[in-house]
Amino acid sequence: MIRSMTAYGRAESSLENKNIIVEIKSVNNRYFDCNIKISRMYGFLEEKIKSYIQANGISRGKVDVYVNINVLEAVGTEILLDQAYAENYINALFKLRDIFGLKDDISVMSVAQNRDIFNIIKPEEDTERDWQDLLPTLNASLEQYNQMRSDEGDNMQKDIIFKIEKIKELSKIISENSGVGAENYRLKLETKLTQTLADLNIEIDSARILTECALYADRTAIDEELVRLNSHFDAFDKMMKSREPIGRKLDFLVQEINREVNTIGSKANEYGIISHVIEIKSELEKIREQIQNIE
Repeated sequence: MIRSMTAYGRAESSLENKNIIVEIKSVNNRYFDCNIKISRMYGFLEEKIKSYIQANGISRGKVDVYVNINVLEAVGTEILLDQAYAENYINALFKLRDIFGLKDDISVMSVAQNRDIFNIIKPEEDTERDWQDLLPTLNASLEQYNQMRSDEGDNMQKDIIFKIEKIKELSKIISENSGVGAENYRLKLETKLTQTLADLNIEIDSARILTECALYADRTAIDEELVRLNSHFDAFDKMMKSREPIGRKLDFLVQEINREVNTIGSKANEYGIISHVIEIKSELEKIREQIQNIE
């Protein structure tokens, strides 16, 4: 099952004493990078949210989680002034005013915008209650988010399977025509030598021609590459049925397929094979672009 790394989910709920909004959005990333944006009052929930998201099967992507908890009635919470920090902060503002000749608009409200001057003390039992209050909204947002990942993943899977099947067909055509080049080379070589040596009354050495053709066939043989290519196709099909995150594995496998196709292209001297190789490489690039968004 393929899942996209690009998705969005949002949920909102109203409790007796607070309103909660949770938004989750993500884009593709090589690793799991989760950023939680939540007010300082609820900063203690940050690690819990991050761990919970990972536990719900999100293993890759740059994930941004926005949590807005609007408290309608604060019960048991104390907000204390950090007097030493506030004093240093205000003195720094005065210094900034004097050095640069700024307008003196320092007021209680402007100073209070720096939330670090306050210490928020919550009863220990409230921290677990806050987590339990948040959990239903977080789950609802995650459900919407994961559904979008699955829907996008299904669309990508159909497109990738279509493209890989086209590549298999082109590979089959290449395989069926892989011996044509050596035979054409033999005919051309024999014709050219016959025309050249006939004028000199020199008899053609058939054994020498066969030896030269055998050497040519060996240099241009693509049997091994085709066998490995089919093996990669089998591995690709198995991965597409896996329920685990497969983005990195698919990326590596596409590189291996591309390597075999490049080798076939460098060995082939037939225009038909080379044109099919170019078409395969075009389809592989499209698949590679899709894979960048797969978890």
